[in-house]
Amino acid sequence: MTLEPGRLGESKKVLALRLRELRRRAGLTGDRLAKRCHMSQSQISKFETGKKTPGLVDVERILRALNAPQELVSEITALARIANTEWQDKRSSWRRGLGKRQTELAALEAEATESRYFLPSMITGLLATPEYIRASLSHSPGDTAKTVAAKLSRQGVLRDPSKVFTFILTEQAARWPIVPPPAMAAQLDHLVALSSHPGLQIGVIPLGVPMTRGPLNTFTVYDSWLATVETFTGRMVFRDPRDIEYHLDLFSQYQRLAVFGETARAHLTEWAATYRG
Repeated sequence: MTLEPGRLGESKKVLALRLRELRRRAGLTGDRLAKRCHMSQSQISKFETGKKTPGLVDVERILRALNAPQELVSEITALARIANTEWQDKRSSWRRGLGKRQTELAALEAEATESRYFLPSMITGLLATPEYIRASLSHSPGDTAKTVAAKLSRQGVLRDPSKVFTFILTEQAARWPIVPPPAMAAQLDHLVALSSHPGLQIGVIPLGVPMTRGPLNTFTVYDSWLATVETFTGRMVFRDPRDIEYHLDLFSQYQRLAVFGETARAHLTEWAATYRG
């Protein structure tokens, strides 16, 4: 089943209808199905009315309890994967206002205990200087002054001792010159300073390190309950445990290629010197 952005919202309703239809076709009440699945009847009811979207594991338990044929299992599990994925297109974000997006990100960062960021092309706002942030928003419509302020305000979460942040940047991300050379040198100096903060790890993957998995997209994983993937036109939000586990494994692969601590700071300091030169 193709993952089409336009179908993501619709798929939740379709999944609810198909689960209810399959249960009725099997001649089971919601209570009897719940007992077979070791779930509560209210949970089954919420799944079938669309009030709650079941995860892929939940759907598989229900399908096993219903003795669904393999062709239906493949169809419904594919539908469940789509239903647990959200597409947020950039134009809609702009219409809602850039401030709304900053509020959403702040809420995710506040809720998560451990956040992991893979940055293959640019430095994220949490690590950016004001000049870098302003330049990164130059393509955005309208007055971005409030968004710059909101991004800078979000950086306060990095000082929360109860949280752990790991950022992995490719050399390209660290050195991509979106601001003039003196400002790039200051940005890299800022990364060096941040990398010594407790609870905050900044790793870099220098050019020349063999990478069998191409660094295609920026992605973030919040604990083990949500992952987001950035594209030019928007972002995908994954809530299915298997999709999140996939991105955690991918992050671990890149983490093994990165250097941290004094080695990372030496690279960042060297790159800053090239901009000063």
